[in-house]
Amino acid sequence: MIIPRWEWRTFGQDFGQAEVNINKHEKKGFKKSEEKYILSKVSDENVKIRDDLVDIKSLKQVNADKLEQWYPAMKEGFPTTKDKLEVLFRDFFKVPMQFSQETYTYAEFLGLVATCEQLCVVEVYKERQAYEINQATVEIAETKFNGVPMRTICVEHTDPANVIATVRELGLEGFENINYINAMKTAVGMRG
Repeated sequence: MIIPRWEWRTFGQDFGQAEVNINKHEKKGFKKSEEKYILSKVSDENVKIRDDLVDIKSLKQVNADKLEQWYPAMKEGFPTTKDKLEVLFRDFFKVPMQFSQETYTYAEFLGLVATCEQLCVVEVYKERQAYEINQATVEIAETKFNGVPMRTICVEHTDPANVIATVRELGLEGFENINYINAMKTAVGMRG
């Protein structure tokens, strides 16, 4: 059973005392990854390719504290079928697309994306340091969006009250809550 998590995230270069507060806690893990995000000019769905899988998360709701609840919507490997790509382009990218074959490899899928002027592939590199604070997952990450360096802090948990309490306890409430898609669109010039 999938239990969607509530997320608070911000981007910047210097998080001051909040970062000091996080670093007082024990580190729980470290991960590096290289991913491709596919941004749509007409949709804010979170569509990425990691480990040769298309991984989609949809924003289900935003609460009064502006926390976002993201829900896993699709994980699909390659080769994939025309039917599944029709759902991806129609429901998530919100872009019409004609398909000329029944199955598509990873390279053929990226070729389709490249033909669509409403879509943009962003190469993303992440180095993520994880902590557990108040049973919430807290992450500090060094990222690059098409080579543009960005830093991000995230707090997530299934209980939104826990997320916002942890954000306040760490001294992060003065920072704007910005999700990956909005930060990326700004970094690559899709959004001013």
